[in-house]
Amino acid sequence: MTGTVRGWPIRRWLTLLAVAEAVLLLAALAGGAIAMNNLTDARNRLLDVIGAQRLAAIQLSTALLNQETGVRGYQLGRQPDFLAPYHDGVRSQADAVNQLRQLGATPGTQIGDDLDRVLAAASAWQVTIAPTITPGAPAVTPAQADRSRNQFDAVRAALDAQAGHLATLRTEGRAELDGAASFLTAMLVAVAVLIVLLFVLLFLGLRRVITRPILRLAGEVRQVADQDIHRPVRGDGPSELVQLGSDVEAMRQRILDEVAELERAHTLLDRRTHELERSNADLEQFAYVASHDLQEPLRKVASFCQLLQKRYQGLLDERGEQYIEYAVDGAKRMQVLINDLLAFSRVGRNPGEHVVVPAGELVDGALANLEVALSLSGGRVVHDDLPKVRAEPALLTAVFQNLVGNALKFHGEAPAEVRVTAERDGDDWVFSVRDNGIGIEAEYAERIFALFQRLHSRSAYPGTGIGLAMCRRIVEYHGGRIWLDTDGAEQGATFRFTLPARLERGDEEGGDA
Repeated sequence: MTGTVRGWPIRRWLTLLAVAEAVLLLAALAGGAIAMNNLTDARNRLLDVIGAQRLAAIQLSTALLNQETGVRGYQLGRQPDFLAPYHDGVRSQADAVNQLRQLGATPGTQIGDDLDRVLAAASAWQVTIAPTITPGAPAVTPAQADRSRNQFDAVRAALDAQAGHLATLRTEGRAELDGAASFLTAMLVAVAVLIVLLFVLLFLGLRRVITRPILRLAGEVRQVADQDIHRPVRGDGPSELVQLGSDVEAMRQRILDEVAELERAHTLLDRRTHELERSNADLEQFAYVASHDLQEPLRKVASFCQLLQKRYQGLLDERGEQYIEYAVDGAKRMQVLINDLLAFSRVGRNPGEHVVVPAGELVDGALANLEVALSLSGGRVVHDDLPKVRAEPALLTAVFQNLVGNALKFHGEAPAEVRVTAERDGDDWVFSVRDNGIGIEAEYAERIFALFQRLHSRSAYPGTGIGLAMCRRIVEYHGGRIWLDTDGAEQGATFRFTLPARLERGDEEGGDA
């Protein structure tokens, strides 16, 4: 079966089954129509032809008997009124003959021949009795009476023969009607059986051609899904199911390829995770060394250089004192750089507790740390009502301190004016730190967030170039992002960063800025 149905589409199978059922149903309906037509013809022949012929024959027999009765009465009583039945019988005879002729009693047929014999016998009798019923005719002699009686007996015999043939035709008509009824009943039973067989054939055909292949394909798919993904899937049956099996097999192969790729990626991820853990361990070791072993030599260098500068001040020439000053400055800058690097590396590695804190308090804390710089620069920092956020207070304070500190450092001719605001944007708070300083060109918007990136010399503006990089790392650690707004005001710079606005269950929702 599989080999024969492969390649045949479901539509073709359904069309074949529909055509076969239609042909069989039409044949059954045609047989039923024929049986019904036969039954109708048999009933019409029995009722409209044979029955009418029998009635007309009875009318003819009655008419002839009435004639004989009238003639006999007249011959006995010689009263003209006694001939009334005779005359009525003649008229009735004519009507009956016309009916029989219209009903098929034509010459050459059994009924026609019977009618001709009856009419011949009746005519012979009527010719015989005609002289005896004319006005003024003498009385009927016994010989005439015997002859009339014998001739009318011939009429009766012809009528009896006609009646016998009509009875035979009636019996045959009834038999034909019964046969047509039986044939119709048989056809109805056959149609019912055929309809049942057609439904059974349709059910079995659909089950064998469509349902079983679908169940087999579904079983294979379940085995692949539940037990063995390496088991191949092959569809059989109509071409649609074969194509579906091919599509499922292609999908299985693609899943296998993706799983293999995921396994390779997982293996590579594990290897790189181990390498990253080892690298982090090395970085922790480096941080420990940098925070302990490197600090001590730097402090010694700075201390002894300061001692040299103090003891031999005035004894060395200007160049010697300048060299000592360079050494002291380099040692101090190295200490600051090491401390900044340590602070940068510690962000997110030793996470502290995240708490809900008003951002305004963090800005106030940053301003307290910048009190000296504020007083020296003559700057002014204001902030709006800032919302509550969930963060590590020390780290977020460092962000505000760096941004405000840069605004105070890179001010223009006028004293620095810094404004800190926040506004809601969907699920985030967007914080803005705007100043009126010298500003930053848009082409450096990304460069300034890299480590050790400086746009000015150390002699113009001090610093290690690590502050904005640390701000980015802290903000991203808190699930936000930071950027330089290059579409802001023409004067000064505006830094923006986001923090999640949704607080955990049980926390108070931050207020609008």
